[in-house]
Amino acid sequence: MKEKFGLRQDILKEFLAEFLGIFVLILFGCGSVAQTVLSKGALGEPLTIHVGFTLGVMMAVYMAGGVSGAHVNPAVSLAMVILGKLPLKKFPVYVVAQFLGAFVGSCAVFGLYYDALMDYTGGNLAVTGENATANIFASYPAKHLSVLNGFVDQVIATGALILCILAITDRKNIGAPKGMEPLCIGLIIMAIGVSMGLNCGYPINPARDLGPRFFTAVAGWGMEVFR
Repeated sequence: MKEKFGLRQDILKEFLAEFLGIFVLILFGCGSVAQTVLSKGALGEPLTIHVGFTLGVMMAVYMAGGVSGAHVNPAVSLAMVILGKLPLKKFPVYVVAQFLGAFVGSCAVFGLYYDALMDYTGGNLAVTGENATANIFASYPAKHLSVLNGFVDQVIATGALILCILAITDRKNIGAPKGMEPLCIGLIIMAIGVSMGLNCGYPINPARDLGPRFFTAVAGWGMEVFR
């Protein structure tokens, strides 16, 4: 079966690894947000969401790390291209896989919590207001946040993520023990979440945010998700 149906081209294996990695990230991460929001806090809180995304990233890296390096983030893939660790020709393949995986992961969360979502909203899928649910899938800025501060927030949070990942995977320095990289990367996500989540929920992954945002646009929330 493996000889007959197995993928032979490395680029296809890497595409599938990135797709499945971010699919799991969205399933656990956005799933934890859905459980928190739709239960009105009875089955979750901000720390629950941080844990959900942390475990999602860890599982994604364990799943895809040996095949594609488990970037599961276009920002990380771009950094690897700049550093010469990823061929430029592979970059579009990785990014497409990441966006598609995030979109399909959103579909899975939506299907999983469809009944709870309809019960919570009465069928009125809102982006803002007391019964807003678009924030289950994508990040939205807090009311106090200016455009400039939002830009600075993203630069600092994403920069911290990339620098920490490079430090963990650098064998010339201390790095992380072999096999422990996923745990360390998950802890980076946890650290960013608990220290930089107030402004806009630390959307440090373009695919993780934009893929689900496209999903909400076509699933009933409308184009307001882009405003």
